[in-house]
Amino acid sequence: MKDKPKIAAIVTEYRVPAHADVIVGKFIKGFTTDDGLVEPSVDIVSLYLDQIPENDIGVQVSQEYGIPIYSSIAGALCLGGDKLAVDGVLSIGEPGEYAHNETEQHMYPRRFFFEQIAGVMATSGRSVPVFSDKHLSHNWRDAKWMYDRARELEIPFMAGSSAPLMWRNPWLEHELDAPIEEALAISFGGLEAYGYHGFEALQAMVERREGGETGLAAVQHLAGDAVWKAGDDGLWSRQLAAAAAEAGGLDGEAMQELCEDPHAFVLEYRDGLRATLLQLNGFSGQWIYAARVGGETTATALVPNNGEPYAHFGYLGLNIQEMFLTGEPQYPVERTLLVTGGLDAIMTSRHEGDVRLETPHLDVAYRASKKRAIQPTGPEPVGASLVPFDRI
Repeated sequence: MKDKPKIAAIVTEYRVPAHADVIVGKFIKGFTTDDGLVEPSVDIVSLYLDQIPENDIGVQVSQEYGIPIYSSIAGALCLGGDKLAVDGVLSIGEPGEYAHNETEQHMYPRRFFFEQIAGVMATSGRSVPVFSDKHLSHNWRDAKWMYDRARELEIPFMAGSSAPLMWRNPWLEHELDAPIEEALAISFGGLEAYGYHGFEALQAMVERREGGETGLAAVQHLAGDAVWKAGDDGLWSRQLAAAAAEAGGLDGEAMQELCEDPHAFVLEYRDGLRATLLQLNGFSGQWIYAARVGGETTATALVPNNGEPYAHFGYLGLNIQEMFLTGEPQYPVERTLLVTGGLDAIMTSRHEGDVRLETPHLDVAYRASKKRAIQPTGPEPVGASLVPFDRI
């Protein structure tokens, strides 16, 4: 029997329920889906742990499953030798004890991880698929460097989070070249960490519009009363916000009363599309999307499995595995590149007093994949997606 492809896992820290646990753990024990537990078709053969907190389980996982921990990223990729010895790389640069910068962005070592990974491939004369978890970096400069370096070395490259792969209630997937006229999403949580998820979910929808993605022309962060005034002035659609609230089972009329500290990401695309992400802690604890398409309003709520076994990461893992097996990303890394750059500009707008920032550098044009990602089409998790399994 042919050996399974060998995968190296490069992580900031491995604890419960950090991203290493809910992603790498599924590559070890199986991917949780509505239809059952799917056995991995690849093997995790090495680990690199950048930090080992008091509640670490990475060492225990290593011992239980016979996966060696290496003291360097190069060691994990070369399996202790001097040449690339794996067939794919999981790069998981969150969470961990890392500093924030003055714009309150968490400076996780995602570029450093990728520099080391790409360096090994460059000196080995061979490239293999790489998945980088969540946004590429906390800043555009590093994200663009990673994107360009991957292209230079012909590395199959995929990134992002599980948000676009969650259950949708009701099911909604725009047809390619859909006449999307305006879009809005509601988010919650930390402005950068969870704002990224909401932004990415929004982008995964609007990238399917007529003509494809063209990039962002300008962005602006708003906060407090300025958010509600922008709605009154038509900068974002209260009608779409009400439709999103309804899809999420929320009372749209209570939005302003329940959210004491609102934030908005106002997004102007190069082709004229306008979209907004409302960050509404106190009102919503979920991601919801609404759009006006061909004069009609449509909306959906994104539904994660928020406890064990965190099955939305099972679907993320299946898409990553498919890239490891085929060498073809399941969806464009340009999506993550654009959202990374847009989020960086939003955080800069906030830091500079909520100014509108033109973003000519975010001319990231691409087409959404014709091939649909591996994802559930039901309204909520069922079956094995709800059944916890032992971590170790």
